Amino acid sequence: MRDSGAWLWERLRLVEERVRIAVAARQTVDPDPDDPYRGQYLTPEAVARVLDPPYDPGLPALDPADPPPGSPAAVLAARFGLAPLDLDLLLVALAPDLDSRFERLYGYLNDDLTRRRPTVGLALELLGRAGIPSARFRLSPGAPLVAGGLVEVAEPERPPLSRVLTVPDRVTAHLLGDDTPDPRLAEVLGEQPPDPVTDPDVRDRTVAALGTGTGHVHLRARGGDAAGLGAAALRAAGLPALPLDASAFGHDERAVPALAGAVAREVRLTGAGVLLGPLEALPDQPGARDRMLRAVCAALRGLPLLTYGASGWEPAWAADTPVTLAVSAPAPETHAARWRHALVEASAGLGAVTAPGGTAASADRGEVPGVDALALSVAPGEVPGVDALALSVAAHRLDGGQVRRAAGTAVRTAALEGRPVDADDLRAAVRGQSGAGLARLARRVEPGVGWDDLVLPAPTHRQLRELAVRARHRDQVLGQWGMRPGGGRGRGVIALFAGASGTGKTMSAEVVAADLGMDLYVVDLSTVVDKYVGETEKNLERIFTEASSVNAVLLFDEADAIFGKRSEVKDAHDRHANVESAYLLQRIESFDGIAVLTTNLRANLDEAFTRRIDVIADFPVPDAVQRLALWERCLGDRLPRAAEVDLAFCAERFELAGGNIRACAVTAAYAAAAAGGPLTMIQLVTAIAEEYRKLGRLVLAGEFGAYLSAVTGR
Repeated sequence: MRDSGAWLWERLRLVEERVRIAVAARQTVDPDPDDPYRGQYLTPEAVARVLDPPYDPGLPALDPADPPPGSPAAVLAARFGLAPLDLDLLLVALAPDLDSRFERLYGYLNDDLTRRRPTVGLALELLGRAGIPSARFRLSPGAPLVAGGLVEVAEPERPPLSRVLTVPDRVTAHLLGDDTPDPRLAEVLGEQPPDPVTDPDVRDRTVAALGTGTGHVHLRARGGDAAGLGAAALRAAGLPALPLDASAFGHDERAVPALAGAVAREVRLTGAGVLLGPLEALPDQPGARDRMLRAVCAALRGLPLLTYGASGWEPAWAADTPVTLAVSAPAPETHAARWRHALVEASAGLGAVTAPGGTAASADRGEVPGVDALALSVAPGEVPGVDALALSVAAHRLDGGQVRRAAGTAVRTAALEGRPVDADDLRAAVRGQSGAGLARLARRVEPGVGWDDLVLPAPTHRQLRELAVRARHRDQVLGQWGMRPGGGRGRGVIALFAGASGTGKTMSAEVVAADLGMDLYVVDLSTVVDKYVGETEKNLERIFTEASSVNAVLLFDEADAIFGKRSEVKDAHDRHANVESAYLLQRIESFDGIAVLTTNLRANLDEAFTRRIDVIADFPVPDAVQRLALWERCLGDRLPRAAEVDLAFCAERFELAGGNIRACAVTAAYAAAAAGGPLTMIQLVTAIAEEYRKLGRLVLAGEFGAYLSAVTGR
């Protein structure tokens, strides 16, 4: 118990004395004080006593007394706007929670031993305010005690003076020195954001905005860590952060007002500031989000409140419009500093790690094989150390908590294997921080290929590298440098891969995703296109919205099916098709993520899409040199081959795309496995002949030469 609570106990002693006096006065007019059934029936004598003038215990009004500065009661009075009488009423209601003797005494004074807490009338009587009408209003619904949630007036069906006063356990615990949050907040309390590495000017501007108007500031995330900035601003203002996870609010709107009241009380009790978001995670049913936010903002009006999300603030969400600040992506040096801080923090708290051989690897700061070695690992042409790792995941938009968790995962993974942290560790850890919401709308592909697996012409390879560069530096170029002005223009990167089937378009998208440390999500057109008017646009909107918040590469395979040319309007079908194309033109321009469109027929795409595409990569059919490399790559070095296998012959004679070559290699491998020996030339050429038949091509002697009879049986 805190020493500063001495005033509380001294004041409670005065309440106890007044209870003793009231009990003694009651006993002088009460002939049967020990009746165990009192309050449950009325005898004729009791009726006469009730109708007689009420007894007067003769208690004068308790002199008001201000608690000493800095004491819990003084802080409570200041934060909730309590008058001295309010504090005394609170103590009367609190007494049974601090001393069980008061329960029986209150039951006696209430003339009902089952009602062991003070009523409104009894509390006023004990404080000598029973005859003062204005004192009753200190317990009205709008009074500080009740509106602030410090005292609850129960049994509303009873007359006002007979209603029971109770003090929530959270208030009692706070006055006794325990600041554990209200259990009702357990489900919505979010993770405490770590101290972010952020721009002091932006943080100070947010602090200044908190001191204006209603104390409500909305942080609109534009690639930056809005949650981390909000927590940093609250700490800079000297306020502990109370983070609320908007996704945990559920769909029961009826529970939100009571929850908001508990939050407001918690904020006043602890002197904290609320950090609520992301707002887009709230239920999106018609009107539900509006009503929830109105209830929260009304309860927290005048208290420090920071909301954040990817969208701007809607006027329908609250009676007062907050100050809105944009949170842009961090500068490259800040981005690297965030990772440096997170990696060092992860290494310092790692402890002893058991290596694969069963030996304990020391993980004390300065010895972890994952952080200190960073300064020694210098990749050619890249920034050394942590800066190189930060650059490998620069395309990701992560908040402070995600950075910290990813850094911890990467450091533990590397330490378990007894080696330094590398870019692959970090990319794998970062991928684990992406939400799974997009998986309901598209097929997730975890990249398993790299740049070395691609066999493409040099120009196409350069275009793919440019796509990765654009994705990695888009926040700096489009955000900080403002190279794409306009409020409706997003900071996304759109690429078009055009080429015949099997030329490597989908695989290239997978390679780019792997280079960025992202997953690839392939949009299934069967889940998008709908025969009903407007439904296709709704499906696409859900995909675009989810993709903007997930660190992933979005792939529209066979994009000409939905990104086709607009046509002359001759009937309602043409008009509907043109509406879809017009919507896509607008939505692609405002997209904030990374998307790849693939098509076999580039000419079928609307020309208006071309202007909105950042990178166009052509995928031609491979020449003989590239086909040879593809054969070597597809057959690999684990499949045993007979000495007679002539891949140069296959590359020179058969004009196949990479996808077809892969199919031939797999078919031939099955044949070799069935024969129980190494791969032979006959098996390989037979597989090529089968692929020709699938493609509808003729098996000609000019191509198959001496192997024609083997594949045709003639």
